[in-house]
Amino acid sequence: MARAAGRTLGAPKPRILPWLVSKLDQGELEGVAWLDRRRKRFRIPWKHGLRQDAQLEDFGIFQAWAEASGAYIPGRDEPDLPTWKRNFRSALNRKEVLRLVEDRSKDPHDPHKVYEFVHSGARDSSQLDTSPETNEGGSTCDTQEDILELLSDMVLVPPPDDRAPEQCAKHVLSPNLDNPVPCPNPAPSDNPLKQLLVSEEQWEFEVTAFYRGHQVFQQTIFPQGGLRLVGSESGNWTLPGHPITLPDPEVSLSDQGVKGYVRRVLSSLGGGLALWRAGQRLYARRLGHCHAYWAMGEELLPDCEHGHKGEVTKDMDSNVFDLGPFVADLIAFMEGSGHSPRYTLWFCLGESWPQNQPWVRRLVMVKVVPTCLKGLLNLARAEGASSLENTVDLHISNSQPLSLTSDQYKAYLQDLVEDMDFQAAGEA
Repeated sequence: MARAAGRTLGAPKPRILPWLVSKLDQGELEGVAWLDRRRKRFRIPWKHGLRQDAQLEDFGIFQAWAEASGAYIPGRDEPDLPTWKRNFRSALNRKEVLRLVEDRSKDPHDPHKVYEFVHSGARDSSQLDTSPETNEGGSTCDTQEDILELLSDMVLVPPPDDRAPEQCAKHVLSPNLDNPVPCPNPAPSDNPLKQLLVSEEQWEFEVTAFYRGHQVFQQTIFPQGGLRLVGSESGNWTLPGHPITLPDPEVSLSDQGVKGYVRRVLSSLGGGLALWRAGQRLYARRLGHCHAYWAMGEELLPDCEHGHKGEVTKDMDSNVFDLGPFVADLIAFMEGSGHSPRYTLWFCLGESWPQNQPWVRRLVMVKVVPTCLKGLLNLARAEGASSLENTVDLHISNSQPLSLTSDQYKAYLQDLVEDMDFQAAGEA
């Protein structure tokens, strides 16, 4: 009978703990061994794939489980060391009878992890686990290990079929706005940072509106399919994106003339100013008659000195943010050779951009902050506290806070840059 990935075709997937005990007993995989005579504590080699001395043999246990579980068929599938490692770790982390005793994966000479069975009956391999194995992703307890081990596996891929980003974006917010088609994205991954690229995972945005420099509105949302800045609650709800209604200026402004002008801007928004994500980029499009200009600025101030980046037009989608250059700038910032990367989008509605002028005199200014990017920068700013652990919540879907030292963060961002083609991302 044909064999598939180390098991008989059609046979049920083996349970990992009895399988692992058999491998420990056989002692055939280098570095995989019992550490005590009671067969309760054992070690697993755990070398990072980007180390210069990494060899395929260092991933023997991960490949063996990939074959046994049917995730990898030699000769048919391409080797995927990071995925093998991630799936093995996630499978172990889901078992309550196991606990991680020592994490020596950063040991320069012998990187490994030590696990221990915590139940007295765990030594009987037939009683180790009665639950079926699944292909579900890792639990939230995997999150910290994912960011430390898997940042290097994150690849910011271009849209499929060699389509330009603008073409791909138009499928997200297509001319047929009643039937938006989602842009294909990379498959979901256990790596929490890869969620930044997965269409099913929503970015959280903090939206703040100003009338003549006075803050009149602020809301933090996970917008399904993007967001739309609109001027009336009775706007077109058939359009995609979560509508955010800017408030009437009656309460916030005292000057009757200014109130009238602000209302004219709001009424001309029509279908709204749309902002949405496609892969690693953010796009904007004007759906009404109200002209809009945009720029990247500081979180407290728009960039009035250098002017706007462009106008959001009706006839084409505007690429207003790219994650690739942001990560490149973040690494340069941590190395002391660059400025703090910007992540805050500012929109000026109904008037020209306030270049070299006080922005507080503009009728309507709207600030949009992707909170996940703010969290990444806040962690990078803890560069001087390398001996401390700093926690950041990426605010992607239901992701959990991540905790790691700034030294670790810097090291793995540097690993990440090797897998990203920033130049292509910046030119796209």
